[in-house]
Amino acid sequence: MVLIFKRIIQLVGLSLSLLGWILSCLTTYLPQWKILNLELNEMENWTMGLWQTCVFQEEVGMQCKDFDSFLALPTELKISRILMFLSNGFGVLGLLVSGFGLDCSRIGEGQGELKKRLMILGGILLWLSGITALIPVSWVAHITVQEFWDETIPDIVPRWEFGVALFVGWVAGFSLLLGGFLLNCAAFSTETPSGHYTVAEMQTQCPHLEAGNTDPKV
Repeated sequence: MVLIFKRIIQLVGLSLSLLGWILSCLTTYLPQWKILNLELNEMENWTMGLWQTCVFQEEVGMQCKDFDSFLALPTELKISRILMFLSNGFGVLGLLVSGFGLDCSRIGEGQGELKKRLMILGGILLWLSGITALIPVSWVAHITVQEFWDETIPDIVPRWEFGVALFVGWVAGFSLLLGGFLLNCAAFSTETPSGHYTVAEMQTQCPHLEAGNTDPKV
């Protein structure tokens, strides 16, 4: 029963981590980190991501332009690029290592201690992936809020607001953290003591040993 529960926790943790990693990759390339709605022209919406800015017009559709220079980017976008790449890298490594450490995996079969270490390492890598995904989206959100409520900017000037990518990034980060936590819980879960298996094996191999009969007949 404990073994079945442990395997379920492993699969749930790995599934959550996979979902978080996919969303993290999606967050990296989505151009909707920030959105800007012009009150003077409601048919024109601007979006900004880590790689490009886009404008949507009802007559023309969406047009995007890549940033010309990495050095010209705001500091938060520079750091966000690096951290999101790290998040994606930690995530794929964590998924691979955790996959090898699954009890249902035939790789390293019979080497329980090795599988446990792989599972712990995979969980730590997924934690790092979640943290490095949450930092950039939270930082960009913080800067956006600061600029939105900046009293030095005239009210007539449009303000950037939260884009869809920020919410996707938050879901990705927490999914990776929860997935890594479940994998580590499964790795440290209490297993049935080996003595129980010894008694069961003795009873199977020596059926003549019955309760109250300590003198087996040959």
